[in-house]
Amino acid sequence: LFLAVCAVGIGGTFQYGYNVSIINAPTQHIHRFLNDTWTSRYHMEINPDLLTFLWSVIASVFSLGGLCGALIGGSMAIQLGRKGALLMNNIIAVLAAILMGISFPTGLFELLIVGRFLIGINSGIGICVQPLYIGEVAPKHLRGGMAMGTSIFLTGGILAGQIIGLREVLGGETYWPLLLSSSCLPAFVQLLFLPWFPESPRYLLIDRGDELSCVKALKRLHGSSQYQREMEDIQRECFAVDGEKPRKPWQLFTDRSVRWQLITVIVMTMGQQLSGINAIYFYATYIFEQAGISAEKIPYVTLGTGACECLTALTCVRKNYVGRRYLIIGGYLLMTLWSTVLTFSLTYQELYSWVPYVSMLSIFAFILSFGLGPGGITNTLIAELFIQSSRPAAYMIGGTISWISFFTIGMLFPFIVRGLKQYCFLVFLLECSLVAAFIFLVIPETKNKSFLEIKKEFHKLNFG
Repeated sequence: LFLAVCAVGIGGTFQYGYNVSIINAPTQHIHRFLNDTWTSRYHMEINPDLLTFLWSVIASVFSLGGLCGALIGGSMAIQLGRKGALLMNNIIAVLAAILMGISFPTGLFELLIVGRFLIGINSGIGICVQPLYIGEVAPKHLRGGMAMGTSIFLTGGILAGQIIGLREVLGGETYWPLLLSSSCLPAFVQLLFLPWFPESPRYLLIDRGDELSCVKALKRLHGSSQYQREMEDIQRECFAVDGEKPRKPWQLFTDRSVRWQLITVIVMTMGQQLSGINAIYFYATYIFEQAGISAEKIPYVTLGTGACECLTALTCVRKNYVGRRYLIIGGYLLMTLWSTVLTFSLTYQELYSWVPYVSMLSIFAFILSFGLGPGGITNTLIAELFIQSSRPAAYMIGGTISWISFFTIGMLFPFIVRGLKQYCFLVFLLECSLVAAFIFLVIPETKNKSFLEIKKEFHKLNFG
């Protein structure tokens, strides 16, 4: 099971985290490439506003690709299977890496835009299908810890991208095309190892009706002596679904039996992206400058943020003991606290020499709080709130909302900073506190419960 989680993770959420972080390092080099290419092509320097626009397109087209990937990820998981969708997804990653790698020697910055769009599609599919696979293969008592693989590989990808992006590695002017094309490496690793692992047993029995393959997959994943309990759980869910075909996303919006589950998915995915975590990663340089950190130290301090979030691995065990509900509420409340501290420290940082270090500490604590709660548990809960026929559609909806929110905060945060200055994190403070209140009032504890038991819990909310 552990090896299966690793095999799906390296080409799934690892790719997402890796490609979010590597674009920050070569910013100045890409600006120079755009200017030189434009001058060579049109014999005139590029207009500064147009240069800013092209860079914005290169950075933001990743989100557009991710949105497209989220829209097709669920359908691919149904048509090709969870494993098949992940394997096919790697072809997109390899193509994207080739296009980004040859953009510099060919002098075609358009290839860079197309490559970023394609790697966005790859990330959108991966972040949709990977938690779907893990949630379905994990036994009930290990589901929380195994689902943390989604978060661990995501944060591991961010950290790896930050390390590879250092100027001492591939972040220099000469090597930035190699940096962007290095996203093919996780794809090759997954293509090498994932074929050795079985398809999701739930998919094999409930969606394809292949009981023999389901039993073989369960024996490989759980062992010949332990698989029977999981088989009985899958058969109960199969009986409850009673031949129901996989549902389309729009069908969930008209189904009263999943009304509050769907509202929960929308609130939690929006809350995860709008909590301020991506603002910290995208604008870490600005925040550390505000905190008084010297320019030459900023890349290494930013590297510390990635290492800090990787500590979410500690929740793998804790989640099964404490429960999802308490951890995610606690995570949002701690993020509210650290947003408050960060606001005060940025406001009064010129009064005392030690205050900028409080700002830096607040950022690390904010990231760790995110990992302990929203970062590690959101995808777990989406898998647990729905039965087999509705789960892919729920991930498509959640992924779509997540990518739209991701794009929105990336576009709006500079204007929030310009308007509110040091009070910018008050926006995230309010959002985190509201999401914590929603979870406290609506979401039941899902620890050690089957998918059918969780469905019964929500039946009371949906029908009164």
